Amino acid sequence: MAEEEIVETELVVLGGGPGGYPAAFAAADRGIKVTLIDEGITPGGVCLYRGCIPSKALLHIAHLINETKEAKAWGVHFGEPEIKLHEIRDYKNQIVSKMTEGISTLCKSRGINLIRGRGRFSSANQIEVVTEDGEKKGVPFTHAIISTGSSPLIPEALDLKDPRVMDSTAALELEDIPERLLIIGAGVIGLEIGNIYSALGSQVTLVEMTAGILPGVDRDLTGPLRRQLASQFQAMHFKTTVKELKAGDSGITVKMEGEDVEPEQIFDRVLIAIGRRPNSKEIGLENIEIEPDEKGFITIDKRQQTSQTHIYAIGDVAGEPMLAHKATAEAKVAACMISGKPAEFDRIAVPSVVYTDPEIAWCGLTETEARKNKQKVNVSRFPWAASGRAQSMSHPDGITKIICDPDTERILGVGIVGSGAGELIAEGVVAVKSSMTARELAECVHPHPTLSETLMESAEAIFGQATHTHRKKKL
Repeated sequence: MAEEEIVETELVVLGGGPGGYPAAFAAADRGIKVTLIDEGITPGGVCLYRGCIPSKALLHIAHLINETKEAKAWGVHFGEPEIKLHEIRDYKNQIVSKMTEGISTLCKSRGINLIRGRGRFSSANQIEVVTEDGEKKGVPFTHAIISTGSSPLIPEALDLKDPRVMDSTAALELEDIPERLLIIGAGVIGLEIGNIYSALGSQVTLVEMTAGILPGVDRDLTGPLRRQLASQFQAMHFKTTVKELKAGDSGITVKMEGEDVEPEQIFDRVLIAIGRRPNSKEIGLENIEIEPDEKGFITIDKRQQTSQTHIYAIGDVAGEPMLAHKATAEAKVAACMISGKPAEFDRIAVPSVVYTDPEIAWCGLTETEARKNKQKVNVSRFPWAASGRAQSMSHPDGITKIICDPDTERILGVGIVGSGAGELIAEGVVAVKSSMTARELAECVHPHPTLSETLMESAEAIFGQATHTHRKKKL
């Protein structure tokens, strides 16, 4: 075997996802010599290859199909869509290819040394990389950023090693459109993929062990989505657990236990969407005296530093929430620290979005959290039924809510359910991050008619009356 190649670098970034490649870019822009290690053909990680981007491409198609059905009520009639699955896959793959090629080009333009392979810490100042052709490279470093992401979680008892039992990665490959699809888990991933397959023609059954969809999200925000899903899915079973999966010639036999659910059913495919686990194993943490917590997350401080202060961790491997934009924000903090400029990650207004139809988005303090912490807040809700724009789009079943400090009227949180909520929430992030008051937001003139007006009117309702709603004030 050839002698191990040594590649010295000032900063090594392990993992090229939405945390890793922005960290490499930010550091290189500050004049730091960077080596980026990733197993992909090009950087991009789960988000670009197997998550955010392909799922949103398919959700765009699903929303379009659903709109053609809704259009009958507007006097516009379309025929049944002809689904050409290979063309849909090509469309999705082309988008992924364009995005990943762009990342690769940006790596080269910044002079980043890109190594394709699997990296593992051999000591506190060196990573060993095994490339795809079996060659070994030693990468001594001054600083390191761990950005290894996460993987779908499948309990051992449900892992049949049968291709008909899928995780989110397999589901987004879109091998076929099963007639009967069971989705286990009513979190973000399960609901988004359920939206896709339902629109394409599958009879979707949803099973969730808790009492409703999106556990932890404010119930008034989940209500409109739950009603919509009830009309799209074949069935939804809550407070229900899956006890056993068994593969057979006719499909996957599923044994379930819960309220008003048939205890044994057969499905063509099963999607397990109960969460993700951080990729903290098999990267050599034991060799650098870093021990992950009981969930597998690497403990970090507000500066993204681990217990080894020259080694940083960002993204999914560094803790909840597992969101691409959170990873990117943490990447910039780590790059600043390594370049000698102190920085801290402020988690106060990290937004979350569920890209279903309707969408749900929120940032800052939620009403659920306020109640749990017994924190006094003022909450206003503006119903989209009072929005001219929402009515003109035939999407009146939405809500914009603002959560404020009762004494200062400072905006602490924003929640939205409705069409385009993921785009609208950015204004809420600015309001929370900048400590804006409800009066200040209400005094910002919003264009009419737009959905953004619902933020202005919800803010008005905190200290007075919104123009298009009226509620009696308590004396």
